[in-house]
Amino acid sequence: MIKKTRIILDMIKFEHTIFALPFAFMSAVLAARGLPSWHDIIWITVAMVGARSAAMGFNRWADHKFDAANPRTKERALPLGLVTPAQVLAFTAVSSMMLMFAALMLNPLSFYLSPVALAIVFFYSYTKRFTFLSHAFLGLALSLAPIGAWIAITGELEAPALVLGAAVLFWLVGFDILYSLQDVDFDKEAGLHSIPGRFGVRSALYISRASHAVTITALFSLPFLLPLGFFYFVGIFAALGLILYEHSLVKEGDLSMLNVAFFNMNGYISVTVFVFTLLDALV
Repeated sequence: MIKKTRIILDMIKFEHTIFALPFAFMSAVLAARGLPSWHDIIWITVAMVGARSAAMGFNRWADHKFDAANPRTKERALPLGLVTPAQVLAFTAVSSMMLMFAALMLNPLSFYLSPVALAIVFFYSYTKRFTFLSHAFLGLALSLAPIGAWIAITGELEAPALVLGAAVLFWLVGFDILYSLQDVDFDKEAGLHSIPGRFGVRSALYISRASHAVTITALFSLPFLLPLGFFYFVGIFAALGLILYEHSLVKEGDLSMLNVAFFNMNGYISVTVFVFTLLDALV
């Protein structure tokens, strides 16, 4: 069981939880107007880990036939038979229960909305089959991280949470478009949909940049709703610099730096925004 769990954790890239977790912590800090309690921090973390693990496990299960046919993904655990579909579904079920239990430990509204969150993240896995807006559905799924963390702290859904959720949604859309560039040819052959497949690589790059422009705009609008100061703005300008650098790495005729742009830069961006928001709250 331990061996199979390790294989599944590697399969879902468990370490990439860092992409969304800082935005959840950022939202919690803003909602608490400072440091949340250890109780809330622990259970928000458990909820985030459960939600992402469930989402990725279900996605790998739903797409395992496509993964087996795609040269880029055919070495994943499910296509290779290192784990079975039933084992991945069992992992997904346990992760889902982890999310729901953590939500229950936070407040009633978090618990009542947890099945809705799971429905959204599971539904995303099927969207590439019928719409090029699948990137937006994935963005919606990830935007639940800051929205859910805000509700976990306050027990309410308020405007700042929606603005931060929008920032995360378009941030995800922007970098998921970049990530999908490597599968344009396969997606067309398999009948799957994406923005690069629909509009071409050049237009996809412009749409990605526009999405990230919306992200930065949303982050700059937060101080109109919350008392944020100097360090917050330093963090947003730093994130803007990282986003500009990320886009400089990916060119229409050269995708050789795509993995660096996707895996490294987006982790740096989310951590940078959180750290400077925390510093602003503390100072």
